[in-house]
Amino acid sequence: MTSFISAWIWSERFWLPENVTWADLEHPPPGVEYPRLWDMLYAFPLAAVVYFLRLLFERLVAKPCAHILQIQAGVPRQAQPNAILERLYQSKASPDERQLEGLSKQLDWDVRKIQRWFRVRRNQDRPSTQKKFCESMWRFTFYLAIFIYGINHLWSTSWMWDTRECWQNYPFQPLSPEQHRYYLVELAFYWSLMFSQFIDIKRKDFMIMLVHHLATILLITFSYGNNMIRAGSMVMCVHDASDIFLEAAKMANYAKYQRLCDGLFVLFSISFFICRLVIFPFWIIHSVLVESWEIAGPYRAWWMLNGLLLVLQCLHIIWFYLIMGIAIKAIFRGKVSSWISLPSCFLSHFVAKDDRSDVESSSEEEICSSADPSRNQTLKDSSRTSNLNGEAHDH
Repeated sequence: MTSFISAWIWSERFWLPENVTWADLEHPPPGVEYPRLWDMLYAFPLAAVVYFLRLLFERLVAKPCAHILQIQAGVPRQAQPNAILERLYQSKASPDERQLEGLSKQLDWDVRKIQRWFRVRRNQDRPSTQKKFCESMWRFTFYLAIFIYGINHLWSTSWMWDTRECWQNYPFQPLSPEQHRYYLVELAFYWSLMFSQFIDIKRKDFMIMLVHHLATILLITFSYGNNMIRAGSMVMCVHDASDIFLEAAKMANYAKYQRLCDGLFVLFSISFFICRLVIFPFWIIHSVLVESWEIAGPYRAWWMLNGLLLVLQCLHIIWFYLIMGIAIKAIFRGKVSSWISLPSCFLSHFVAKDDRSDVESSSEEEICSSADPSRNQTLKDSSRTSNLNGEAHDH
């Protein structure tokens, strides 16, 4: 049974084109190296190293930068200690109505007071602006460094300028040390993101990002295993390019440099459109779908790899649709007077509190203790005044 499963998983008819065997790739000519799928196993210990480097970077570099920019960690409001509520919170952070009524009878508390306790407790676990800044600075640094490395390698290659070269003599194409390092570091980084996603800042698009990371890991691994490295390198480089500007815009937003934030978000929007909705589908996917069919011919794994590329493209369209939806709403609500001022509305939703927001929305009155009604009344009056003046609330 074990040998049957192994033969099925590593079937040459699935992974390789016609008349090509694993033995052909395991015994390259002298002085030539072909990719070996088990090389990707090194990505697991390297992912742990990447995560450790991230912790060091955030502590020794990003946090001092946050202090210089006066981004404080902040001390969240502490929920009143209660063993019964804490026990339920550990299993269910948002109890339903039946549980709230049961707790109200058990503790002799008003239901609204229990709801306030859970809101305060949830916000107590929310990451601070400083932590979010440190995470964005780490990703910005990685994306910038790996993009420079990738584009420096690709710029001198023939297949970047003529994508048909990606499939000439495929799959017998030599693996360079630069390509090997590029793939291994990218894969380790995405494995570290996959694992750390469960302990990082929780976003509302958690499942979308999980699918994105999984599709990316599968693409990197499978494209390396059957030597689609030339096209794969361009895919990774294109994706890293726009992420640089997004993380930079987030950092500027956390540091409250609004004009810089707006400019960076404009650059992100433009680079996202060019890289992921123009270059990626019409240059890279076209090459993998059409040119590889003409030169190398399709095979079973070819269909799977193209399917994963199309999954990524669908995610790009969804994200760009969200960005455009925010832009259209901002225009029709009259919140912007010109296209130049539009990025501020983008950032107030997309970066800070829209579909990817990590902060729970609740008013000051709801999270304050009911023990001080005069303070609650003051907050209500203040809230009305702010609304009349047209000021925005920071959630």
